[in-house]
Amino acid sequence: MKNTLYVVIPCYNEQEVLPETTRRLKSKMLFLMEQNKISKESRVVLVNDGSKDHTWKMICEFHENDSLFTGINLSRNRGHQNALLAGLMTVMDDADMVISMDADLQDDINAMDEMVDKYLDGCDIVYGVRSKRATDTFFKRFTAEGFYHLMNLMGADIVFNHADYRLMSRRALHGLAQFKEVNLFLRGLIPMIGYRTDYVMFERNERFAGESKYPLKKMLALAMDGITSLSVKPIRIITATGILLALVGIVLLIWLIVKACLGTASLAFGIMASLWFLVGLLMVSVGIVGEYIGKIYMETKARPRFIIQEYLESKKTDKDV
Repeated sequence: MKNTLYVVIPCYNEQEVLPETTRRLKSKMLFLMEQNKISKESRVVLVNDGSKDHTWKMICEFHENDSLFTGINLSRNRGHQNALLAGLMTVMDDADMVISMDADLQDDINAMDEMVDKYLDGCDIVYGVRSKRATDTFFKRFTAEGFYHLMNLMGADIVFNHADYRLMSRRALHGLAQFKEVNLFLRGLIPMIGYRTDYVMFERNERFAGESKYPLKKMLALAMDGITSLSVKPIRIITATGILLALVGIVLLIWLIVKACLGTASLAFGIMASLWFLVGLLMVSVGIVGEYIGKIYMETKARPRFIIQEYLESKKTDKDV
């Protein structure tokens, strides 16, 4: 086995950090080659996601000066998740394993060694997981950890404190290719693939240069995409809330009837009971309709029903059934 490694890095306006990123990555790739852990055909793939600065020009220069580096230029800005997927799908037939990471050098490059070791030990997916958030401000730590808790609460099965720093084998990438999502949330999709997985703990560094591409606004948008693309649980919460309100309305109506029989009924309480009941009934109706729409929504994604890990007496794997 050649053990060819491709490192895929989405880039959006990263001209300030790219020289240092490529320098460190080249050093790490050459070290892994010297250790005979990866083949000399391994590459670093820089994916330009419609940058407005000189990112693509710099990628072209890196490629001209060193065959270790290659690039993919998207026609326009498609967002981090789509840029990452474009890189993964482009190289999946050329690489035995692919590591995805960000360009800002916050992901510890030295964790690549352990990721490759775990791949060589038989793992198809290795997640890079932050061991702590000592460098984050209180607000950043609170919102980031709240993001993971919210995602899991809403039914999105994601790895806590894991972003998009991971290793995937070729067959894991072929498994990912069977998911036809339009609104991508790779952190939630990849655990659905299955296969043998493991984790590598690392400490996240400060951004080397430039500005963060994931402020609170984008984090909230990512959370919304993740919840709505992976779960119908919010619809069920609305339905449950509607049922609860309807029950409260019924209790109030019973109480009002009792009061009327005793001759102490109140018009205000009658109006309040009616409103609770009607609002509850309306939310139940919307929730039930939403449940059906949610099922249709999930079906239109055309997710594979399962992915075959092994097919005896056949060279084909990852067959979509």
